[in-house]
Amino acid sequence: MKREHIKKILLSYKQGNLSIEEAIENLSYKELSNNNLIFARVDHSRKIRCGFPEVIFGLHKKTEDILKIVNSFVEKKENVLITKVDKDVYDYIKKHHQSANYNESAKIITISSNPSQEPTQKDPYLLIITGGTSDINIAEEAYVTANFSGIRVERLYDIGVAGIHRLLDQENMIIKASAIIVVAGMEGALASVIGGLVRVPLIAVPTSVGYGASFKGLSALLTMLNSCAPGVAVVNIDNGFGAGYYGAMIIQMLKTNLELTKQDKDKG
Repeated sequence: MKREHIKKILLSYKQGNLSIEEAIENLSYKELSNNNLIFARVDHSRKIRCGFPEVIFGLHKKTEDILKIVNSFVEKKENVLITKVDKDVYDYIKKHHQSANYNESAKIITISSNPSQEPTQKDPYLLIITGGTSDINIAEEAYVTANFSGIRVERLYDIGVAGIHRLLDQENMIIKASAIIVVAGMEGALASVIGGLVRVPLIAVPTSVGYGASFKGLSALLTMLNSCAPGVAVVNIDNGFGAGYYGAMIIQMLKTNLELTKQDKDKG
C-alpha cells in the first residue's frame, strides 16, 4: 500500500470521518481497489481520497445496473447517493433496499448504510438560496448532496431580486453563513447582489429557468461568470450536485480546521 493512502486513512480517522473499524478495513489493498462489475468499476476508496464517496449518476443508466452498483456499496456498508433518477427507479431500488429514501424535487435517492453524526445548531453552515420557486428542484439537488456529507445546511427559497425586500429581511441568516450557494435563472443577478453583501465563498448555480432569450440558462450563466462581485465561483447550468459537493467541501474543511485549532488549544 502506498504511503499516501495510509496517511489519508489515518487522517480521516483522526478527523472523525472514519471509525476505528472502518480504518482497519480500509488498510488493505482489497478495500482500496475498484470493484469490477464488467460495465462499471466502482471506486470504494473515493471517500478516503476525496472525503466524499463515489456518487452514482443515474441518468441513462439501466435500472438493473444501478442496483448492482448500489449492492456493491451496501455490501461494504457505504452510504449511497444516486442523482438524476425518476421515481420509477426509486420504486425498483426500494424493493431491494428498504432504507432507500427519495427526494422527488431533487431527483436523488439516498441510502444510509453508515449514517454520519447529526450536525448541531452551533456548527458552521452552508446556506442555499434560490431566486424563485422554479429554481427549487436544482437547489434541492444541492441540499441533498451537501446534507449527505453530514454538514449543517440551511435553506432560503424565493428571495430573488424581483422582490429585493425579501432578501434584506433575511440579512442576519445570510451574513452568518460560512458558505453560500445561490441558485437562480432568468438573468441570474441574485449571485452578484448577495456576493456584494457577504465575505464568504459563494457558489453560483445558473438554472435553465427563463423565457426564450434566456437560452435555457445561458444568460444566467454569462451573468454569473461576469459578476462584478468578488468571491463568486460558478458551476454549470442546473448543476446543483456540483454546487452541493463544493459547498460541503468548504464546510468540512472549516470544521476540520476548527477542530484542530481546538485540539491545539487544549494541549496548550
